[in-house]
Amino acid sequence: LRACGYDGPITLISEEKLLPYDRPPLSKAAITEEGEPVPVWLLDAGIVASLKADVKLGYAAASIDRAAKQVVLADGTAVSYEKLLLATGAKPRKLNTPGGEHALLLRDFADTIVLRARFAPGKKIVIIGGGFIGLELAATASKRGARVTVVEAQPRILMRGVPETIAKIVHDRHVAAGIEMRTGIGISALHHDSVQLADGSVLPADTIIAGIGAAPETRIAAEAGLLIENGIACNEHLQTSDPDIYAAGDCCSFIHTRYENRRLRFEAWRSAQEQAATAAENMMGAAKIHKAIPWFWSDQHDLSLQIAGMPDMGPVTVTRHPAEGVVLLFHLAEDGRLMGASAIGPGNSIARDVKMAEMMMAKGMSPSAAALSDSAVQLKSLLKT
Repeated sequence: LRACGYDGPITLISEEKLLPYDRPPLSKAAITEEGEPVPVWLLDAGIVASLKADVKLGYAAASIDRAAKQVVLADGTAVSYEKLLLATGAKPRKLNTPGGEHALLLRDFADTIVLRARFAPGKKIVIIGGGFIGLELAATASKRGARVTVVEAQPRILMRGVPETIAKIVHDRHVAAGIEMRTGIGISALHHDSVQLADGSVLPADTIIAGIGAAPETRIAAEAGLLIENGIACNEHLQTSDPDIYAAGDCCSFIHTRYENRRLRFEAWRSAQEQAATAAENMMGAAKIHKAIPWFWSDQHDLSLQIAGMPDMGPVTVTRHPAEGVVLLFHLAEDGRLMGASAIGPGNSIARDVKMAEMMMAKGMSPSAAALSDSAVQLKSLLKT
């Protein structure tokens, strides 16, 4: 908002008592780093002062009074607004299995401190869920010397949004690290020291973690009468069903004009950042359409995984092997348009190629399958063409 030239009052309301911090390190570096972990701050006291923002930490927003244009806090006080942005994020889904209360969750820095203490050499860690968070935690626990088992009810890990070719590479890397991968089997019950699987077998556990995805935090919006559809429903301007209320990040779904006006919701760091920027401009009176190319990454041991665009809208897959140990998949629509890219490789080996793919998608390009599959053909040259 300040970058857009707004010089009026800004109030930031946060239920957490800490200033805003980066969440991706919570499943990785915050647990493995030496010394006492500290959050990676997105705002510090100096930045808050320079922005002239009123930051209310430890204040839960209880309700929205749309008629009075006020946010009512849990202590009964009210904060008036002209424009309101909801950035309530998502919360981890809890297991509804008997004994589900024995499973720990990861969402905030306090959760990380708990897991850090439990991930110790020889400790038996059972992780329910083979999605990104569960697998990142599995890699982290293994790195700290724990004995890790991942249980995934689906036939394979990373069923949502990751091609099978890349999911298998991730699976094999976890196995190589000594992690036991149990796929295609559900759980029947949890106990304080074990997990009972659907086939009757029992996994001893010092710690059980649920990593079965997250649900958008929509309570305050729903109770205020805003439209909810896979999150707080927004239009292409990130404006909710109330013209003075906007939403951004994991909590909202919006109409994406680049992808056939589908209503989409993304749980990704960069998507939240880009949506916030669009919402801020539109709160200032612009009518900007949000059409950024979605992008997501995850670190799995020494491998980096990146996904750009909408691979599920590209039924034609073209494979490229830019270097040893690197796999890059291009997902093309029936008419040849590049709709998505999925890649995995060590370190930052895939970053440049995925960025080139993003730029091609932004231009609506239809590069030839032969050129995409030929590692001798520079992607940059296709972009120039």
